[in-house]
Amino acid sequence: MTEFIHEPVLLEEAISALQPAAGRLYVDGTVGGGGHAEAILEKSNPDGRLVAFDHDDRALAAAAKRLSKFGDRLELHRASFAEMGKCLAKGSCDGVLLDLGVSTPQLDEAERGFSFQAKGPLDMRMDRRQPVRAEQLVNELEAEELARIFWELGGERRSRRIARAIVEQRNMQRLETTTQLAETVERTCPRRGARTHPATGVFQALRMAVNDELGQVQAGLDVAWTLLKPGGRLAVITFHSGEDRLVKHFSRRLARPYTVCGGVDVPELREPREPLARELSRKAIRPGANELERNPRSRSAQLRAVEKL
Repeated sequence: MTEFIHEPVLLEEAISALQPAAGRLYVDGTVGGGGHAEAILEKSNPDGRLVAFDHDDRALAAAAKRLSKFGDRLELHRASFAEMGKCLAKGSCDGVLLDLGVSTPQLDEAERGFSFQAKGPLDMRMDRRQPVRAEQLVNELEAEELARIFWELGGERRSRRIARAIVEQRNMQRLETTTQLAETVERTCPRRGARTHPATGVFQALRMAVNDELGQVQAGLDVAWTLLKPGGRLAVITFHSGEDRLVKHFSRRLARPYTVCGGVDVPELREPREPLARELSRKAIRPGANELERNPRSRSAQLRAVEKL
């Protein structure tokens, strides 16, 4: 089992967005190994507090060890960031951080089943208490539903062909390991010198489906907003276009000086109002060259941040 070492992405940018200060309360909804959390607590010395969440038991254990020096300034909870409201009062927080990426230790630990790089069970659960695993989706969903997941969550253009191949393969032998699935995809869509493995999008899509990641993001954004005080800031790091789109639309909806009826923005039906938020950057912030060289897995990271008015 690999040690849970977490290298936070966009660390300086996230801290700049949150502006941690002494005497304030912050939330890390995805504490991972504790990299961002450590920086928040250091910047909010001597009495800033942090409430941190993660549904991965190994991540929480690593964070507890790394952050033990901060004593009772830190409070840890094993829960999804969508459940933050159960532990915190509305309007009580000065800043909330959500880092939606999968940690390197999760990817590298074969028994978690997130990666096709090593043989492991088709698991992919962030929270190992939940019942549904990737193996069930791969072996029980109809081809049409599998194709939809691969296309919508993985951006896989060959989704139908791959889904049919999976159904054909499982009719001969149940797919139970990461390597079985990866080999099935590669036989169907040979690599032929491509930079990325042909199963990359399929594995991403299954992980997102198993953990209902887009649903969790929307719920987490809504909860985080209720927790913030006026002047409080929400910073979100995404790694997938669907996640970033949710965050962008959420931020823009709060920042615009009007409301719309029925969910469709028709100019003639706009009702003026004061903006509820200020976007700290109109465009998403991406890693710089130094970070990309140090941590290639940060290449798809994007940060968006808003301030509550």
